[in-house]
Amino acid sequence: MTQTPTARTPAQGQARAQFTVPAQHPMVTVLGSGDSLLRVIEKAFPAADIHVRGNEISAVGDAAEVTLVQRLFDEMMLVLRTGQPMTEDAVERSIAMLRASGNGTNDGQETPAEVLTQNILSSRGRTIRPKTLNQKRYVDAIDKHTIVFGIGPAGTGKTYLAMAKAVQALQSKQVNRIILTRPAVEAGERLGFLPGTLYEKIDPYLRPLYDALHDMLDPDSIPRLMAAGTIEVAPLAYMRGRTLNDAFIILDEAQNTSAEQMKMFLTRLGFDSKIVVTGDVTQVDLPSGTKSGLRQVQDILEGLDDVHFSRLTSHDVVRHKLVGRIVDAYEQYDSQHGTQNGTQHQGGRGRAGHKGK
Repeated sequence: MTQTPTARTPAQGQARAQFTVPAQHPMVTVLGSGDSLLRVIEKAFPAADIHVRGNEISAVGDAAEVTLVQRLFDEMMLVLRTGQPMTEDAVERSIAMLRASGNGTNDGQETPAEVLTQNILSSRGRTIRPKTLNQKRYVDAIDKHTIVFGIGPAGTGKTYLAMAKAVQALQSKQVNRIILTRPAVEAGERLGFLPGTLYEKIDPYLRPLYDALHDMLDPDSIPRLMAAGTIEVAPLAYMRGRTLNDAFIILDEAQNTSAEQMKMFLTRLGFDSKIVVTGDVTQVDLPSGTKSGLRQVQDILEGLDDVHFSRLTSHDVVRHKLVGRIVDAYEQYDSQHGTQNGTQHQGGRGRAGHKGK
C-alpha cells in the first residue's frame, strides 16, 4: 500500500471503496508502526490498489478484493473501539476469517471482531482471548456443554484456553475446585529409575499445567489453593474410584490414555461439574498395541447429547508461524507415505515425543 494524494479511477469491471478513519483513532493504530499493518494488507490483497490520504483510505481493483478490504477496515475499527490494539497477527487472522466466510459476506459466521474481542480471563495486566474462529467456537462449546473434547495439533491453545475457562469458572463461583490431570505414561520406563518419590518423578511431566496456572493466577495464591484442595494437579491414575462434584476437570494429553482409562475418567463426572479433554491424536506415546482412548472415544460419543468435539487445525496454531507449517508438512508427508508422524504404524501406535500446548 502506498500513501499518495489520489487513487486511480477504477477501470471497467473494477470497483472502488473508500473508508474514513474516525478522528479519535490515530492513523498509526490503523496503519501500524512504520506502516507494518499496511504491508500485511498490501501483501494479502495484490489485486487491490490501496491508497491513504490523511484519514481517508481508498481501494481500487477487483470487486471481490475491494469488498474484502472494506470489510477488513470495518472489522479493524470495531476491534480498536474496544481499546484493543491491532497487531500484524490479528490482521492476518482477520483476513483469513473474512476469506473463509465467503468474500466477507456475513453468512451467520462469527466476524473477526467478535472473535478477537471476546475476553475469557483478565489476569495480571493481560487478557486471554481466542485468536481464531475455531478457538472461539471451542471456548463457546465449553460454556454450552458438560463434556468437551478439544482435538488438534500442538500450539492451538487447547489446554491453555480450557484452563482459562476453568479459572474463570472458579472465580465466578460456578465450580468449587479445578482438577487438572494427565496420563503419566512416561512415569514408568523413562522415569522409573530416577531418584525420588513417585510424585517427584511425575512432577516434571505435570509442569506445563503449573506454568499455565502461573499465567492466570497470582503465583503466591497457587500453593494456598492447592493446599486447600481448590486446585488439584495429579496424574490420571489418581482419579480412579472418585466422583468429582462441583468441579472443572481438565484431562490433558488425552491421546496417551488407553481406552479403559478414558472410560474410567469420563465416568468420574459428578453433579455440577464440567469436563474438558484435550489431545493431539497424531502424537501418541502409548506402548505398541495399546489403542488411544482419544481416538476410540470419537467413534463412541460423537453425536451424544451434551458432548461436543471441537477440532482445531494448523490454521489455529498460535505459536510461531513456522509451527503451523511444520504441522502441515508432517500431515502431507504422512498422507503420501501412509505413516503417522513420520513413522510406520505399529499396532495403532503413532510414535512422537512429548510436547506441550
